[in-house]
Amino acid sequence: MSLDYSQIKNQLYAAVIADILDDMDFPDQVMTANIRPLQAEDIIVGRARTMLAIPEFHIPDAPYQTQIDATDALNPGDVVVAHTSNITNSAFWGELFSTATRVRGGTGAIIDGYVRDVRKIMAMNFPVFATGMRPINSKGRCTVIDYDVPVICGGVMVHPGDLIFAEIDGVVVIPQAITTEVIARALETATKENEMRAALLSGKTLREAWEKYQVL
Repeated sequence: MSLDYSQIKNQLYAAVIADILDDMDFPDQVMTANIRPLQAEDIIVGRARTMLAIPEFHIPDAPYQTQIDATDALNPGDVVVAHTSNITNSAFWGELFSTATRVRGGTGAIIDGYVRDVRKIMAMNFPVFATGMRPINSKGRCTVIDYDVPVICGGVMVHPGDLIFAEIDGVVVIPQAITTEVIARALETATKENEMRAALLSGKTLREAWEKYQVL
């Protein structure tokens, strides 16, 4: 089954995907709850492209170089997933990186740190999830040292190519090797949930609907 990102975005939601991952014995694929969307309606679907950032204690002669390279390497459908080493003295992400990512075809960014230029990012409707906001520049405070490597973001190990599904409920990471099966099973379950909802609205008791559809 080839993945239809539009179908995934329109028909699925974080909870049903997390339930399928639980059923398949992948119980730790949801990021921590402090990674939040800038806008409640933001939804991200796409393949992870990772960045690894660490503290920086001086302003280099050529700042941002690896982060620029990582951004310029993005392809359509990619999602930036950044590990920022718990850095809180600056923002990691901003409007110009968001603009560059969108131009490359990227569908969003997941940052386990802070962002800035929030009003501008919101105005361009580019989905960004982060732990907080702070207007301070990362130059001399935080630097990307590698990209397209495994990283931990929001408590989940993320590999390049894993499928990201992010919405207001949270951020789910689907390992690349099982993506097709997870999405197929999630679509089946979402259909059952729709049927169960219709049964409840028609007057069936919760017990009656549960015994028929076995989803909650």
